[in-house]
Amino acid sequence: MKSVREVALELLEKVGTSQSYSNLALNQAIDSAQLSTTDVRLLTELVYGTLQNELLLDFSLRPFLGKKKLQPWVRILLRMSAYQMIQLDRIPDHAVIHEAVTIAKKRGHKGIAGLVNGVLRSAQRKGWPSVTEIEAMDERLSIVYSHPRWLVQRWIELWGEEATEQMLQQNNTPPASTARVNTTKVTREALLNTWNETASISPGVLAEEAVVIPGHIASLNAYEDGRLTIQDESSMLVAHALNLDRGLTVLDACAAPGGKTTHIAERMQDEGTIHALDLHRHKVRLIDQQAKRLQLTSIHARECDARQAEKLFAPESFQRILVDAPCTGFGVIRRKPEIKWSKSRADSQALARVQLDILSAVAPLLAPGGTIVYSTCTIEPEENQDVVTRFLQTHPEFLRDDTFKSRMPAALPEEAWTHEGDIQLLPHLAGTDGFYLTALRKKGS
Repeated sequence: MKSVREVALELLEKVGTSQSYSNLALNQAIDSAQLSTTDVRLLTELVYGTLQNELLLDFSLRPFLGKKKLQPWVRILLRMSAYQMIQLDRIPDHAVIHEAVTIAKKRGHKGIAGLVNGVLRSAQRKGWPSVTEIEAMDERLSIVYSHPRWLVQRWIELWGEEATEQMLQQNNTPPASTARVNTTKVTREALLNTWNETASISPGVLAEEAVVIPGHIASLNAYEDGRLTIQDESSMLVAHALNLDRGLTVLDACAAPGGKTTHIAERMQDEGTIHALDLHRHKVRLIDQQAKRLQLTSIHARECDARQAEKLFAPESFQRILVDAPCTGFGVIRRKPEIKWSKSRADSQALARVQLDILSAVAPLLAPGGTIVYSTCTIEPEENQDVVTRFLQTHPEFLRDDTFKSRMPAALPEEAWTHEGDIQLLPHLAGTDGFYLTALRKKGS
C-alpha cells in the first residue's frame, strides 16, 4: 500500500507531465486511494503546498544542489520535502527526511537516496536561504509567492503593488470549500436546519444559494442525492446576472463541465429549455452526468463549437445567452496553481480573439430585448473589458444592461464594480475566485 507522500509524489508528477489540472487529479486520487480524512487533508496540503510554492522551494534548494542534474521525480520529492520542512511546523524534520529517503530507495537506488538525504540534512544543518536580500521588489514578490516575474510585473502595472501582493497571498491560500444548494429540491434554510452529515455547514457570503462545507463535499450524501453542487461563489453570480425566470429558452454557449448550466436550470425551477454546447464530446458527457445527478430535465447538451452555433439554431431563438468564455484562468490560480506556469501573455492575446469570435457568433441568436452575459475566470483586462468594448463597437444593436447591478448581491464589494458597470472580482476582495462578469442587452422589445 502506498503512503500519502508516495500518492502525492505521483500526483505531482502527473500534473507536471500530462498537463492535468491539479484539482481534478487530486479528486481522482482521493476517490481511488481510499484515504482516511486525515490523510486526505495531508495529501491536499502536500500537493497544493508544493505546487503553490514551487519557485520559493527551488530558490531554497539551490544552494544545496549545486549543478547536480536530477530526474524530474527526484526534484519533485525534494520540493515536497522542503515544503514540509519550511512551511509545516507540525511535522518534525527528521520524519520528513526519513520518509523522503524511504521513497527514494523504493523508487530509485541507494545513490539517489543518499543524494536526497544529503541535500535535506545540509539544509537542516545550515538553514534555508533568506529572500530578504533580494532587492528588486517584483523579483522578491515573485519568489516569496512563487509566481512568474512577468505576471507579477503585469499585475503591478494593472492593479498596483498593494493589491498585487494581496492577490499573490490569496493565490497561495486554500480556497473555501463552497457548494450550491439545488433549490429545486431544498432551500438553503431547510438544508441548514436539517443538516445531519458529519461535516459542519454555514451560509456563504455572496450568493443566496451558497454554503460553506469544510472537507470533501463530493463524498457527502447531500452531493450524491443532488442537493448540492461544488461551485465557487463567484461562479454562482452568473445565473443571477442572466435575470432568469421559469419557461425561458437559454443558450449556454461554452457549458462544460455544467456547473453554471445546472445552476441556470435550478434558477428556472427546471421549467424551460437550456441548450448547452461544448467543443468536446467527453465534456458534453460531464454536463449530462451533472444534469442526471441533480435530476434536471430542461438541459439539452450537445457537441458544438460555439462559433458554429448558427448552424444549429435559427436567428433570435433565445431570450438569454451565456458566454462563459475559455480564458487563461488567472483568477483560479489558488485552485489550479499550475496555470501560472503554463499560461503566458500570448495566450491572453490569442484567447481574446476567440472570445470575441464567440460573442459575435452567438449575438444573432439572441431575441430583441434579450440578455447576453459574458464571463471569464481571469483578471486580465485584455480578455474581459477589452473584448466587451470591441464587441459593443461592432454591434450597435447591443448596450450594457442598466439593470445588471440591481440583481447582484448587495454583499458584493464596491471595489469589484468597474467604471463601465462590469464586475471584476479580484481574488482578495471577497475570498472568491477572480472573476469577470457583465450583462448586455439587445435593443428592441
